[in-house]
Amino acid sequence: MEYGRGTGLIVVDMQNDFADPQGGLYVPGGEDVVPVVNREIEQAMAAGSPVFYTQDWHPPSTPHFAKDGGVWPVHCVADTWGAELHPTLIVSGPVVRKGIGGEDGYSGFTVRDPVTGAASPTELAGLLRDAGVERVNVVGLALDYCVKETATDAAGLGFDTTVDLSATAAVNLEPGDGAAAEQELVASGVTLV
Repeated sequence: MEYGRGTGLIVVDMQNDFADPQGGLYVPGGEDVVPVVNREIEQAMAAGSPVFYTQDWHPPSTPHFAKDGGVWPVHCVADTWGAELHPTLIVSGPVVRKGIGGEDGYSGFTVRDPVTGAASPTELAGLLRDAGVERVNVVGLALDYCVKETATDAAGLGFDTTVDLSATAAVNLEPGDGAAAEQELVASGVTLV
């Protein structure tokens, strides 16, 4: 990815619950993604590209969690160790928190009510446009959920969108989910590198 004027980096959900083997929703290999993402952040910063971060930030009870009728184990509960950005992650830019009101927050651009399905925007698109960003590189966790949804939404909003496959990993809740996500990304106009 070439960074510079008009290009931004979106770092998705590089949090303890996903990137640490002790996390509540550990993504296999998530800890290995952190240094690769840091290299992307360093390259972006060196070229003057803005960096934006997303962060799951759930209440203790939400229909998003299996214990409350959803599909996911409890993860990224606000103000807990699991919700914190990974301690070795370079943080140099605004952080967009999602799922604050118990919504499903797969995309950095929108959150959805888990009962009604109603979607509402986050501030991410506005932050990108205010920074003059036209192209984005999306990295982080996890490829088959939040990275895929963020990148797909970015492309749908008119951003020239790339996903760096070396800087992400898949949950693979079902075998092949990561590969299926790659196909969906390509079909939505996202470039994979």
